Amino acid sequence: MNKMSLFGWVCAIDCIFLVNSLKAQNSVQVSNTLDFPRSEIVSISSTRLKSFLSKNKETDLRIKDSHDKYLPIQWIDDDGDGKNDELLFLTTIEAKKTNTYTIVGNAEIPVPEAKVTAYSRLVPERVDDYAWENDKIAFRVYGPKGQKEALEGVQGSTLSSGIDIWLKRTDQPVINKWYKGYLTDPMYYHKDTRGEGYDPYHVGDSRGTGGIGIWNNDQLQVSRNFVTAKTIAEGPLRTVFELTYSPWSEYGVREIKRISLDIGSNFSRFESRFETEKPVPNYTVGITLHKNEGEVKINDKDGWYLHWEKIDDAFVGEGVVVNPAAVKKSWARKSDVADQSNLLVVTKPSNKLIYYAGFAWQKSGQVQTRKDWEALLQKQSMIIAHPLVIKIK
Repeated sequence: MNKMSLFGWVCAIDCIFLVNSLKAQNSVQVSNTLDFPRSEIVSISSTRLKSFLSKNKETDLRIKDSHDKYLPIQWIDDDGDGKNDELLFLTTIEAKKTNTYTIVGNAEIPVPEAKVTAYSRLVPERVDDYAWENDKIAFRVYGPKGQKEALEGVQGSTLSSGIDIWLKRTDQPVINKWYKGYLTDPMYYHKDTRGEGYDPYHVGDSRGTGGIGIWNNDQLQVSRNFVTAKTIAEGPLRTVFELTYSPWSEYGVREIKRISLDIGSNFSRFESRFETEKPVPNYTVGITLHKNEGEVKINDKDGWYLHWEKIDDAFVGEGVVVNPAAVKKSWARKSDVADQSNLLVVTKPSNKLIYYAGFAWQKSGQVQTRKDWEALLQKQSMIIAHPLVIKIK
């Protein structure tokens, strides 16, 4: 079996950095080793820019491409200590090619605004959802107030740690607009009347697209709603946030889930960190099969898992990508019990689980057939296994 390197997965789409010299640091070379073009966010650790930053302020840094065009950039403070940890910019690079970018220190040059954005926030106006999106897709998960109201029988509340998806067919943000509409019309974003998309996706007690659990004794043990949420980066190139969960399952699992989404990607990155009261047999990632009317394809060799289903009058492809070296088994579990049919990917127990979950809607124009969606999943698995190679000179 062809195994992806563990290092490639721990880094995910964070790139492999090769630093030749700290003498000048005035250029970045980005190499694509794969045989198809890629459009991705480049991440450079602040420590890799030590020489440049010893002579320039972070706020002075600019990135210029080979056509003398300045690019949108984003700094992220990953650990909340008040110091930036990584610099982001977008590269579009052909197959088997290398792009060179110039590092410029000039505060008088304006940083261009990104034409599309990644974004996330807590949504108190709809109980306490947490929602996130980019130019292609949107998701949400459910919080503690929603859980409390659901247990009290309040109509419209949700008790679930499954991952909801919103079907977009615009590259512009919809979260704020749709939730504002919800305040006067609770069905506002459940109707596709504005040409932007809508939310017809049912999660319930299923895993939605990318929820997790523990598979044991022929059942899936899952957490309830998240209990706290912290936004780490709103965007515009990457949005990052963390969710915490109360101890769940018979194993007393304490979970912190960090989720990120880049512009241009159909996949959110999920990183769950665990502490347990006793050893767990596995962690299992799922995709709801709803009423078992869609198509499933399992690729343990490359670590991707596909569901293709019709929702209303168009098809949606959902998928999960996991390091194949971490997978124990996978199958489509079909049940007569509502919300218990899921495509399940059982992974080896570890204190950290990294995977990607995403989707594409036929009406967005991103895919038209199941084969299109399969090709996107295959490319995603290859992108993760073969990060862009970065040289700073």
